[in-house]
Amino acid sequence: MMNIEPAPKLESRGLNDLLQAPSSSGQELAVDRTLLPYVNKDDPYRILQRSYERQYAQLYFARLMVMSKAVKQQVAARWAGLPMVKILEVGAQEEGLEVCVVGTLYKDMKLKPSILDEYTKDRGLSAALGATSFCSDDDSLVLEDEGARMALRADPSVLPVQQLLTGVVVAVRGVHEPGGDFLVREVLYAGMPAQPPRPVLEADAYVALLSGLRLSSKTQGGYLQLQLALDMLAGNLGGEGDQALAAKVVRVIVAGNSVGSLDTIAATNAYTRQQSYALAPVKDLDLAMSELAASVPVDVMPGSEDPTNVAMPQQPLHKCLFPGAMQYGSFTRATNPHAFELGGVHFLGTSGQPLEDGAKYSRGGDRLDLMQRCLEWRHVAPTAPDTLSAYPYHDTDPFILGATPHVFFAGNQPEFGTRVAKGDNGQEVRLVSIPSFSSTGTIVLLNLSTLACHPITFGAPAAAGTKGGAAGGEARDVDMADQ
Repeated sequence: MMNIEPAPKLESRGLNDLLQAPSSSGQELAVDRTLLPYVNKDDPYRILQRSYERQYAQLYFARLMVMSKAVKQQVAARWAGLPMVKILEVGAQEEGLEVCVVGTLYKDMKLKPSILDEYTKDRGLSAALGATSFCSDDDSLVLEDEGARMALRADPSVLPVQQLLTGVVVAVRGVHEPGGDFLVREVLYAGMPAQPPRPVLEADAYVALLSGLRLSSKTQGGYLQLQLALDMLAGNLGGEGDQALAAKVVRVIVAGNSVGSLDTIAATNAYTRQQSYALAPVKDLDLAMSELAASVPVDVMPGSEDPTNVAMPQQPLHKCLFPGAMQYGSFTRATNPHAFELGGVHFLGTSGQPLEDGAKYSRGGDRLDLMQRCLEWRHVAPTAPDTLSAYPYHDTDPFILGATPHVFFAGNQPEFGTRVAKGDNGQEVRLVSIPSFSSTGTIVLLNLSTLACHPITFGAPAAAGTKGGAAGGEARDVDMADQ
């Protein structure tokens, strides 16, 4: 059981402490930052040699071959003695004989965008293309294996069509109908893989999670919010209590969308005067990361609005973008997804694209529910490469979960949220939905000793035209009862 700790309170007297007279001893307060061992585990997501000559069908085949082993283990444990057949063999079975079939789901959606829609004369589809959700009551599921496909039919309580996504590998139990459909009576997923043991830390230590800086759209008040956050994490804000809390932050994770809109950068010419203005967000990002890396280790992940490749997994932002931050050994350019181990606690997270895409093609629940389903499906980005751009792997699928992390986070989400997801074999995972800093001014602190987390929201002065009137951070208590 993971207890939720109350949010530590930033001292209200912090600004007065900064203005008080020096101590009689003449010595300044020195607080040592907590350090924990760090292991970067991004190697599965790094692409050393790129080739786009292969078909995406090979990625689906590799996914099915790997995931079917885990699914069949679930079948052996839950449905012992039930015949397991291929889709081509289903029609040859005796009428009414219950069988099991393993395959990859494909969600047939009438509102799903298609590249051919750009050339159609039916302009009525334009409204659907701009929608935030492409789900409808007419959606249906098809199961595919390496040889054939078949339509699935079941009660929504058995087969939740609206919650499932294309690319999920499942096992279905049921009977073949004369019309060709397969009547599903039960469904099994791969489930969470084994989880490494979590060490017990003797003292509190925190990881700061933030995302969506979007420096290209920052106003004066937005820059002040960011500076307050940087000062707090660096230990330059508040009184002794606040600095003691900042000293316990052992690492900062910036989960994508740091630069913001790239349209201005792409539209500029190298020989125009606008180039310097367009590149200002990139320079500001380097300055911010340099300020952080000077006092605390930092991992920077790319996002959908950063200058890197679009297809998942996104490769680290180029080192030429960080001439200042690269001077620090504490600065790490990470991939997206990003996996690492800190003090024995295993982390896995994305900059939010898999959740953003999955939310368009599914219904039922919030982003935390979708994150929990991804763990149960044992896959970080099930919609890749169907609707989420991905590299065309041919012999592996790096998005498959090899082990259950202790913390699973997603950046650039509409709001902060957290929950403990529990697996069938005692796995416990802290789910964290990180809100966009540019729209909320919020970062998340996660306690490595308890895996409890809470948000801290920074408000710029009201005179700067932003919400809030305190030039400091406010730790909010949030009802985060385990579900």
